[in-house]
Amino acid sequence: MALLVRLPLSNASVSFSSSLSLSLPTQSRSSFRAKSPRRRRPILTVQAKIREIFMPALSSTMTEGKIVSWIKAEGDRLSKGESVVVVESDKADMDVETFYDGILAAIVVPEGESAPVGAPIGLLAESEEEIAEARAKAASKSSSSAPKPATSPPETATSSPAPAIPQPPPAKPVSAGPRKIVATPFAKKLAKQHKVDVESVVGSGPFGRITPADVEAAAGITPSKSSTGGEANARINIAAKPAAPKPAAPTAAPPPIPGSTVVPFTTMQAAVSKNMLESLTVPTFRVGYPVTTNALDALYEKVKPKGVTMTALLAKAAAMALVQHPVVNATCKDGKSFTYNSSINIAVAVAIDGGLITPVLQDADKLDLYLLSEKWKELLKKARAKQLQPNEYNSGTFTLSNLGMFGVDRFDAILPPGQGAIMAVGASKPTVVADADGFFSVKSKMLVNVTADHRIVYGADLAAFLQTFAKIVENPESLTL
Repeated sequence: MALLVRLPLSNASVSFSSSLSLSLPTQSRSSFRAKSPRRRRPILTVQAKIREIFMPALSSTMTEGKIVSWIKAEGDRLSKGESVVVVESDKADMDVETFYDGILAAIVVPEGESAPVGAPIGLLAESEEEIAEARAKAASKSSSSAPKPATSPPETATSSPAPAIPQPPPAKPVSAGPRKIVATPFAKKLAKQHKVDVESVVGSGPFGRITPADVEAAAGITPSKSSTGGEANARINIAAKPAAPKPAAPTAAPPPIPGSTVVPFTTMQAAVSKNMLESLTVPTFRVGYPVTTNALDALYEKVKPKGVTMTALLAKAAAMALVQHPVVNATCKDGKSFTYNSSINIAVAVAIDGGLITPVLQDADKLDLYLLSEKWKELLKKARAKQLQPNEYNSGTFTLSNLGMFGVDRFDAILPPGQGAIMAVGASKPTVVADADGFFSVKSKMLVNVTADHRIVYGADLAAFLQTFAKIVENPESLTL
């Protein structure tokens, strides 16, 4: 395949110059020869390769992925852009495509197992001759990864600091012959900083990849994770020791009740847990507001036969209110500044099997009610099938959580990281109210609670937003415009 790429270019350049040399005078040929070196492009010789298929980062919060299923089997020929494997991220199951043509030579991470982002999960060969070599590499990787944890720590603990660092170089005979230098970005940065020739470094990472530790070893620098470093490392170890007992507290919890079952988090549940812990770092406050829903309920009965849902009505009302109060739609991420978002993207919390996800109605203020309802149905279908694309669940600027359909009259919602506010909507229930003349009547009311980031949204801002939202809901004719 490499020769097919190179030879036509070479033949084209030869035939092009020879045809000119036959038809042009001597003077023209000399002038052509003077110009052609500057215009001629260098011919790149593409050698046959065994490429790694990496675990992709399917979202900004994803740290590892789980292999749901391999669409292709070992030995199958792949085309660029073809789906190879289904990966479960922290939000959805997504097909992963290949960027190259070739043959799936070896599967490194089988179905049901997880791998960190950036780790190789499969090997792609360019030709059938390389399949055996790729499978040998995959086998050596899996066999060498098992003994490493068992043998390396004892050697580091018992030997002196000097021999512990040069331990990786014995791997030189394995990677003999011509090879492509592959190094991590941080390793390249260290090599440039310490003036180390990367080509002279033998990598100890997967498939000979050069790691920062390899560069430090070549430069004669004691790695920071060595336990026998000096005063700086001693300080690190001393500072780290007090933090060690903290994780021991949860492990010292009472033993589980007999007959109970411990179930590990799914990838999505782990992501939700991480986000909830992150939200604890944001100073929040909550404001509740009663909203009369008689007019909204009447409108819903009219538009329901046309496929409009109550979720779409509430999302549209919230988006229209946010247009008038953009600070509630703002975002603060660094604690030093905040951003007014140009788009109003309403994320709606949805409970699905195995977790929680927030499909996003993008530009909800610009879509009419019926188009918004159709868009919501599409997102809901994809969310339940775990087929949402990253921009369909991580682009929200304001979140709506509705538990009214379960009869919940009030609740507080936790602010999602990266957003300014979240609205919790309760059920609409008949309520006895008195008018200005003292006459009693029964009206349907729902209680709306909003949790907001107090760094950017203040009490007066939130109160004004809720007043605007209530006016839109109590006079909902504008929702259908």
